[in-house]
Amino acid sequence: MNTEKDFSPLTPNIVRALNDKLYEKRKVAALEIEKLVREFVAQNNSAQIRHVIQILATEFALSQHPHSRKGGLIGLAACSIALGKDSELYLKGLIDPVLTCFNDSDSRLRYYACEALYNIVKVARGAVLPHFNVLFDGLSKLAADPDPNVKSGSELLDRLLKDIVTESNKFDLVAFVPLLRERIYSNNQYARQFIISWIHVLESVPDINLLDYLPEFLDGLFHILGDSSKEIRRMCEVVLGEFLKEIKKNPSSVKFAEMANILVIHCQVSDESKSTYDLIQLTSMTWMREFIQLAGRVVLPYSSGILTAVLPCLSYDDRKKSTKEAASACNHSLMKLVTPEDDEDDEESQTKSSPPSDGTPSKKEGDLNDSLNESQESVGFSNISFFTPASSDRSAVTLDLDGIVQVLDRHLHDSSTGMMTRIAVLKWLYHLYIKTPRKMFKHTDSLFPMLLKTLSDESDEVILKDLEVLAEIASSPAGQTDVSGSCDNSDSKTELHIPGGVRDGQPVVVGSKVTDLSPSTPSMSSYFYKFMINLLKRFSLERKLLEMRGAFIIRQLCLLLHAENIFHSMADILLKEEDLKFASTMVQTLNTILLTSAELFQLRNQLKDLRTQESCALFCCLYRSWCHNPVATVSLCFLTQNYRHAYDLIQKFGDLEVTVDFLMEVDKLVQLIESPIFTYLRLQLLDVEHNPYLIKALYGLLMLLPQSQAFKLLSHRLSCVPNPELMRMVEDPKAPVKDKRLAQPHIDYSELLQHFDRVQSKHLEVRHQRAGRSEHPDRKL
Repeated sequence: MNTEKDFSPLTPNIVRALNDKLYEKRKVAALEIEKLVREFVAQNNSAQIRHVIQILATEFALSQHPHSRKGGLIGLAACSIALGKDSELYLKGLIDPVLTCFNDSDSRLRYYACEALYNIVKVARGAVLPHFNVLFDGLSKLAADPDPNVKSGSELLDRLLKDIVTESNKFDLVAFVPLLRERIYSNNQYARQFIISWIHVLESVPDINLLDYLPEFLDGLFHILGDSSKEIRRMCEVVLGEFLKEIKKNPSSVKFAEMANILVIHCQVSDESKSTYDLIQLTSMTWMREFIQLAGRVVLPYSSGILTAVLPCLSYDDRKKSTKEAASACNHSLMKLVTPEDDEDDEESQTKSSPPSDGTPSKKEGDLNDSLNESQESVGFSNISFFTPASSDRSAVTLDLDGIVQVLDRHLHDSSTGMMTRIAVLKWLYHLYIKTPRKMFKHTDSLFPMLLKTLSDESDEVILKDLEVLAEIASSPAGQTDVSGSCDNSDSKTELHIPGGVRDGQPVVVGSKVTDLSPSTPSMSSYFYKFMINLLKRFSLERKLLEMRGAFIIRQLCLLLHAENIFHSMADILLKEEDLKFASTMVQTLNTILLTSAELFQLRNQLKDLRTQESCALFCCLYRSWCHNPVATVSLCFLTQNYRHAYDLIQKFGDLEVTVDFLMEVDKLVQLIESPIFTYLRLQLLDVEHNPYLIKALYGLLMLLPQSQAFKLLSHRLSCVPNPELMRMVEDPKAPVKDKRLAQPHIDYSELLQHFDRVQSKHLEVRHQRAGRSEHPDRKL
């Protein structure tokens, strides 16, 4: 430094001392400066005061010589002490050069700068608040300083500044928040600790409403929550906990909508290798749970994003039990927000409440989304789903149904989706079909194939929920409003063929629509018949599904829908089935369900009494399809007490190809006759006079069986029939009819026998064709 330069009003001795390498001499110079400035204050000579501060700043504090910089710092501190309360007028000139020295490469100089600024702030107190941002910026750098002495000095200054902010009511929070939002993404642990400590202090000050600005830095808080330092994570947890308490106390002033997407992002953070991610996910899920409960329908526009975050968590194991429970609570609360009012037309209300959109978001929303996107990229969240709200207007909140259905459909298609998540997805679909059926039926065509495929799921519970959804689709009145638009033409125009009966004194027209079932049968939507067709098609393509789950699926459907509808429609579809082997297998399955399942008790009782037109029509419909399986047809006749017709059928068995499978089915029928289902049949054996064809039919079965265990069982049963002599009675065609089942005017039994012959002829022809192909594999048919 040029010592001959004019530094007046500083004397040459002061200048030399300020440039000295010894601290004691610089301190003496500082005392002289303090004395000099006090004189100027007494004289009210502000020009000279500014001149002194300028010299100390430019010629010393910003000098290239390190000792000169040290002298300038202590000189500026001396000026501040001398000015006292008047330092407020000169703070910018005092603070700026000191803050510049915070970036000095010399740790000792950084320490002196920290010491000088401490003295300046201590004197000025609340007057430094207009300069808070630059002070905070400088302190945030010193907080991460590698030198322990500098860090210690910065902590003293930090505590002093916190005391001043706590005491004052003039803190400019609006000006500070942008700086906080910027610095909160620092990766330095000390800087993070510094920022968290300041947020905690500001949040505790009654006059500072930091909650209003929480959306600005909430994302950064969750980033800090993932810090590797346990102490920093604990501090961040405390701060987040305090904010959540305040939110619960004052929910009406909380900007839920602006924070919803932030929580959605962090709820999706999951990394098995990083336990800190578990803490982020649990905390954000806990916040989400409270938001849904407190904000109510305000969060509905974000429901698709919330479900994207929540649904996978429902399949977590006990290692993440807390997160799973919080996610379950979120899911339950969100589901409760969907009401029947969401099924109403909302186009008009949206037009009134929504401003004309040019595709550009508002500046505030755009800034928030930009910052969130940047934060995603910074931590590798590129695969996280981020959703734009359908509506953020509290007065006109609308359900984002399209987005929800898209999320649910994606989870159903994903083979890696856990069982509990799949169950939750199906519960959501069922809930939406109950609450918003009209709008949901617009999505049914896209959902239907996957719902059918889900019937092959490994979990019985998943299948049960899937069947509930399909049953609701099949029975919902909303599905009847637009047949042409709800399903494709080929399925929607499929007709039920109800054979040979009468209704209300008029013959039933073959080819009546699916809705023209018996009066006791509730009408189904156009999807009911489509469902039945596709279900049987699936059974045909996946024989293992039919074998393992077929009975279970059909029984559950009989509980969820009308059993008569199920059997009536399946029988009609099987009547047109080209794969005769599958038709026979399917009839055998349906027959077993009909005869053994508790769910079919009412339908069995209906078929036992063929005195009504409806029961006769149902019997005829089942009979025509049951003809694909001769033994099942006989069992149907036993169930309906058509014993003479059963006997006539058994007489025709001599013309059929008797295979091992055929004999096994007869064996099973004998076992069924001994079951509680046919108790009434066994009791009718006591009335030989009025049930001769029952006994003949049973003897016919006995003659078909080889001398097996079933033969012995049936033989022993027949040996218990009283008065065996009556079995040798000769039928008189002119004698009055004794079998009460022959008196039914609604059934043409001769026509049914002819139909049985036709069906069996088709089966025989197919078997011969198969035999021919097996003998001549190279021959083209």
